[in-house]
Amino acid sequence: MLNILTMELIYMNNILVTGANGQLGSEINKLSQNYNYNLFFTCRDDLDITNKLEIETFCINNNINTIINCGAYTAVDKAEDDKENANSVNNLAVKYLAQISKENNISLIHISTDYVFDGTNHKPYTEDDKVKPIGVYGQTKLDGEDAIVEINPKNSIIIRTSWVYSSFGNNFVKTMLRLGKEKDSLGVIFDQVGTPTYAKDLAKSILDIIPKIKNDNVEIYHYSNEGVLSWYDFAKEIMRMAKLTCTINPIESKDYPTPVKRPHYSVLNKSKIKEKFNLEIPFWKDSLDECLKTMGERK
Repeated sequence: MLNILTMELIYMNNILVTGANGQLGSEINKLSQNYNYNLFFTCRDDLDITNKLEIETFCINNNINTIINCGAYTAVDKAEDDKENANSVNNLAVKYLAQISKENNISLIHISTDYVFDGTNHKPYTEDDKVKPIGVYGQTKLDGEDAIVEINPKNSIIIRTSWVYSSFGNNFVKTMLRLGKEKDSLGVIFDQVGTPTYAKDLAKSILDIIPKIKNDNVEIYHYSNEGVLSWYDFAKEIMRMAKLTCTINPIESKDYPTPVKRPHYSVLNKSKIKEKFNLEIPFWKDSLDECLKTMGERK
């Protein structure tokens, strides 16, 4: 006979969050107290998502019925010389998660990226626009997407996002705050356009939509904050809100060369996820304001 604890595990929404130490995973953890979910937060040291047997054993032992995969290899430039590790985390691990989800009737929420596009669009990318990665990172993330779609676990979705920042981890906002306190002026790229994503906003949306995910075939959605801006605009606003005197000067991408070319345009069309789940997505300035207040940097 099943004991009470076992029955509770079966009937609760038991959610595995991988990559829990990252920006998104940390925000989900912080918000989780507001939800009636039983969440298991794991990082690389706790659960190796590149080991199929290890993941499957964990899911079965804990009666997992939803996986939120925040685990990813995100070092865009480093990936060019570290293809094996990037592919292992961004593609093979995702394939294993999809297989386990399908075999065990688990819902999978996988986080992907705007880097699956080449950035040559002149209007916000929809989920149906042609994908064309321009580096190893983007290609491995696309390969992971393709693996999920091919395996097709029921009640599973892919969420592409862009320019993620948070009070947790390393990100553009924290870098600008640090440099803004150290330097009198900075050159920031103005010819790359997109939209930031406050990880807390995405985390809340994910936790809100979990009970509403019902689809036979894998669905892809786009999520970022509202609005359009360049990295230069973003940096200027960070300095203004934090009342830092560092001057931000606009520079072109060619003046700041990187091993991997960045998408010049990566604005995501969010109509699909807003309409499907009745979401209201905050404007990027409002979210930046909230994040800086959380960090104690809003002046």
